[in-house]
Amino acid sequence: MLTTEQLADFRLQLLKEKQEIEERFEQNDHFDLDRGHFHEAMGELSSIDNHPADEATELYEREKDIALNQHTKLQLLNINKALEAMEKGTYGKCEVCGKDIPVERLEALPNTLYCKEHSPDQIISHDRPIEEGVLMPPFGKFAMDEEDENVVFDAEDSWQTVAKWGTSETPSDLAVPQEHYNDVDIEPDENSGYVEDFENFVGNDMYGNNITVYPNPQHQRYEEQLDEEGIMTSFGDLPAFEHDPYVEE
Repeated sequence: MLTTEQLADFRLQLLKEKQEIEERFEQNDHFDLDRGHFHEAMGELSSIDNHPADEATELYEREKDIALNQHTKLQLLNINKALEAMEKGTYGKCEVCGKDIPVERLEALPNTLYCKEHSPDQIISHDRPIEEGVLMPPFGKFAMDEEDENVVFDAEDSWQTVAKWGTSETPSDLAVPQEHYNDVDIEPDENSGYVEDFENFVGNDMYGNNITVYPNPQHQRYEEQLDEEGIMTSFGDLPAFEHDPYVEE
């Protein structure tokens, strides 16, 4: 049982905390949440002329304000409940089991109405930002991502295609520094839409027969590269499209 002096001390502490919270809410307008959009808190009218990174920073700050506001509101609610329990004469007893709450626990957390064993805050929240469901993991959750030898256009290919338009990385950020921004994306030399270079100029009929070379700029570059490397090919023995400008007369 708590003594009259202990109850008076806890009451004084709770009233002091309640006053501090109410004054804080009044001074910061509930963490600026009394305003509508967060642009109003910054004095901005629109996001149009703002950098996306600045917008992300302000969004993070807004989310943090919402979390702090919710936490402080819960703290104020618990204080009011503890003061009501003092009026009823039930303060210091667990609302679940009815046993006395240790004085040491009340000294550390004077607004609690539960013993350690029945505290509702024992459950660890698993709520995570919804964005994590999209951003993590980057690969392995879409169709065909798990196949190492997959040659179709999968999620990794999608990212590589988007990354070609630019990321926040610079050539000096990579483990092996590059000389040009076109080389900072993942495997910049990887073929897009096909596996082997010769797929651009070699074809066959619907039965897999009558293999034919269709000379084009890719075919010319391919032959020149092989000549430089001293590699012989058998493409010269295959029929070619007779009107192609790269076919020798």
